[in-house]
Amino acid sequence: MNALVAAVPDRDLLYGLLKAHAKPVPRYTSYPTVPYWDKDFGEAEYVAALDEAGSTPERALSVYVHIPFCGKRCYYCGCNAMVTSRADVVEGYLDHLEREIEGVVDRIGTGRSVTQMHWGGGTPNFLSDRQTTRLFEMLASAFSFTHDAEISIEMDPRVATPSQPPLLRRLGFNRMSMGVQDFDPKVQAAIGRIQPESETVSLLENARDAGFESVNFDLVYGLPYQTTESFARTLNRVVELSPDRIATFSYAHLPEVRKIQRAVDASGLPQPREKLGLFLDTVDVLQEGGYQWIGFDHFAKPDDELAVAAREKRLLRNFMGYTTHAAPDQVAFGMSGIGCLAGRFVQNASRIDQWRDALDENHFPVVRGHHMTRDDEIRSLVIQHLMCNLEIRDDLTEAPFGGTVDALLGDELDALAPFEEEGFLVREGRDWEVTETGRFFMRNIASTLDPYLRAPQRELPVFSSSV
Repeated sequence: MNALVAAVPDRDLLYGLLKAHAKPVPRYTSYPTVPYWDKDFGEAEYVAALDEAGSTPERALSVYVHIPFCGKRCYYCGCNAMVTSRADVVEGYLDHLEREIEGVVDRIGTGRSVTQMHWGGGTPNFLSDRQTTRLFEMLASAFSFTHDAEISIEMDPRVATPSQPPLLRRLGFNRMSMGVQDFDPKVQAAIGRIQPESETVSLLENARDAGFESVNFDLVYGLPYQTTESFARTLNRVVELSPDRIATFSYAHLPEVRKIQRAVDASGLPQPREKLGLFLDTVDVLQEGGYQWIGFDHFAKPDDELAVAAREKRLLRNFMGYTTHAAPDQVAFGMSGIGCLAGRFVQNASRIDQWRDALDENHFPVVRGHHMTRDDEIRSLVIQHLMCNLEIRDDLTEAPFGGTVDALLGDELDALAPFEEEGFLVREGRDWEVTETGRFFMRNIASTLDPYLRAPQRELPVFSSSV
């Protein structure tokens, strides 16, 4: 077998193991995870983080911008998005983004180096060409993008125009991620997202013609009316179109939390064994199609920098996903934006009125955050390396924290022993490596090193199960 192709365990055995280990676990886009952040963490704490970050101008930044607008909400959506047809609402949002950016730059300094920027949503390409240019130019005047900065944007093919990819490329964007979900018309109708294949192909071709370095497709498995046969057609067509990267997300049906999902016909949802089969088919088809499996749910061509970094065990991850360009600090702008700055996590208000009103009163719109302890930082490094590079290397913490993982976490590593017995981990000396079966249980493995899960909860977390 090709060394880049991971073996998938026996399906019946794997399904039995998933049933035995099924429990809600975090995705660990951060540690500690958002539900355990402090709602008493507010503007004063954020200002302190900005001031501390301002004292180290040599430290590079990642930048996230949240653009919440959509022309129509998809039924399956779990994003913080809003529908509007009013240009004045969008213009007002950009006015407030400008005010938020200015407030941050006043404290950390103009011209800070940025190695990574991502526009998420919502639908960032909902903006007109003029609005897109306005927003990019306000960011470019505030920050200094490095020559090799990763500058990416999420795109909806349904609202894309032929002028958008060339404009975005001229501005400086070099990566694009487009929502595909599923090509099957019946599935599209069930999730309220009618997207003819021709629209996806058109955007892909325009992006390539414009010179984008990388294009990602987002797929979702576990949607209503997906079958082995129908999703295989989508997967095979995706391989034919040959995007550089593919992200495959598990649909979590939580209508009690996400009201828009009440429009989804739950009777059409695949049963757990069928849903697992859809994901395993995805792994098989994409690997056979020449993609390398990255982390748990991403795939990339073998020469893509993500794939190379994964093979070399130096893949990184932050709120914007897997990357090789993550900076030590991340600033976020817009409603619900999440950043990490000077050892503090921070989240903006999720409601547009609360976010806007705070800025109108010359306040930062912070609603919660977390000041990391040394123990948090140690565990964060270990958990993130595990989720990215499928290992717990004992010397990982030695340089930054003055001790090995074994010395710093001590007896807690004993909790990993059952995973070794199950065949999820292999131990060599004091290092642990995730097996191909264990890859499906990385979040379970990480959760054993998370004492917050055993502490009283500040609120009920919404965690999804492993698959």
